[in-house]
Amino acid sequence: MNAPQTPAQLEPHVLRQLDGGVLRLTLNRPAQFNALSLEMLAALQAEVDAAGADASVRVVVIAAAGKAFCAGHDLKQMRAHPDVAWYQRLFDDCSKLMLAVQRLPQPVIARVQGIATAAGCQLVSMCDLAVAADSVRFGVNGIDVGLFCSTPSVGLARNIGRKQAFEMLVTGEFIDAETARARGLVNRVVPAAELDAELARLVQPILAKPAKVLAMGKQLFYRQLEMGIDAAYQLAGQTMACNMIDPLAQEGVDAFAGKRPPRW
Repeated sequence: MNAPQTPAQLEPHVLRQLDGGVLRLTLNRPAQFNALSLEMLAALQAEVDAAGADASVRVVVIAAAGKAFCAGHDLKQMRAHPDVAWYQRLFDDCSKLMLAVQRLPQPVIARVQGIATAAGCQLVSMCDLAVAADSVRFGVNGIDVGLFCSTPSVGLARNIGRKQAFEMLVTGEFIDAETARARGLVNRVVPAAELDAELARLVQPILAKPAKVLAMGKQLFYRQLEMGIDAAYQLAGQTMACNMIDPLAQEGVDAFAGKRPPRW
């Protein structure tokens, strides 16, 4: 007979709050340092998929409850399933989620209030933007337990320099928030008490821009990064041409010429 679930276990893995076009998804397993168990991955995947289909969502914020942002995968759960097929499913689900975050039409911002390690650091790297408290540390320290952070390396190496990323991966050493900002992993670093205010300062100008144009630009931004320069310029030119004939851009240009705010 299974033991009854505790109140904490009955809480949803991810909390959802939509306010003024800003959807906050909060990882809600603080006692487990918000580890990316199969259940957490499934819950966050469902919320990300729903956000992508919801026109009322203009910006997505990924936040976390408790002291840690995310401690990576749930090592206890992994150790309890010593099976290649199980591990492959776990990492496939994780990769699917990371790509879904990047492919959302809306900008996604990581609100990092606590330590982000391994796949937690990966999640920050796959968000479009990130705001961190100045006390936060970041690391890809799987190597400390004999596990090279292979999947986290994909996002990390696309945020910071190769040698800096490789050093983190092979030493397991952590970097502080200011170093993460200097290297390009996060955009802004503030005292913890100012985290939400700084987040709001980042969100407000985004909300003022046309959602359709932001979605078009985000898709182009990531696609061109994976191309050679000739193909990237070709795709960028096509995107700008399509953007320019859109009524939103036509109104924006007319407003600029007429020295008035655009009516979007």
